[in-house]
Amino acid sequence: KFGSPLNDQDRIFTNLYGRHDWRLKGALKRGDWYKTKAILDKGSDWIINEIKVSGLRGRGGAGFPSGMKWSFMQKPSDGRPKYLVVNADEGEPGTCKDREIMRHDPHKLVEGCLIAGRAMGACAAYIYIRGEFYNEASNLQVAIAEAYQAGLIGKNSCGSGYDFDIFVQRGAGAYICGEETALIESIEGKQGKPRLKPPFPADVGLFGCPTTVTNVETVAVAP
Repeated sequence: KFGSPLNDQDRIFTNLYGRHDWRLKGALKRGDWYKTKAILDKGSDWIINEIKVSGLRGRGGAGFPSGMKWSFMQKPSDGRPKYLVVNADEGEPGTCKDREIMRHDPHKLVEGCLIAGRAMGACAAYIYIRGEFYNEASNLQVAIAEAYQAGLIGKNSCGSGYDFDIFVQRGAGAYICGEETALIESIEGKQGKPRLKPPFPADVGLFGCPTTVTNVETVAVAP
């Protein structure tokens, strides 16, 4: 029936209103980190194909097909590490979707980073969060620490044999850092100014290495 409410079991984000425990214990009860190891074990090609079949598009505004974007990172390795960068700057006036995800459902984002990183063959994710988002950054840091302690990320993530680290980088409130190359410059400790393209981040991104920059919600819905 058109207009009928979404069933609870069909909701991706189960704590957007902050009514439940956002920490690991509560997240596990709501179904987060369910069969994550099995997903990682299926490998990069399988994950990217699932993303393509799902029709997932970037939730940051451009709507670019996520499966295609992630597949750009599947080029043969030339020895450089690969990185996932998550744009949590969210500087557009009146926008708050990413803020609510990080505040109330941070484990969705952490798990999503792990799966997206596995798909791309990335060794680490850098989450670039808007400087004003103090509470959101604090909750996200706690969630990441819990995931490390539980063996869900880090060395041998989820017992899969895949090593993956997640770092949080605080911004300083510059609106321009919402642009992906300016964001990368800021993470590197430089002034946040956009780079000329090409080369694109998938070829020369963070620290001169292949990089995919994606939105918080795009990654968080992947699991």
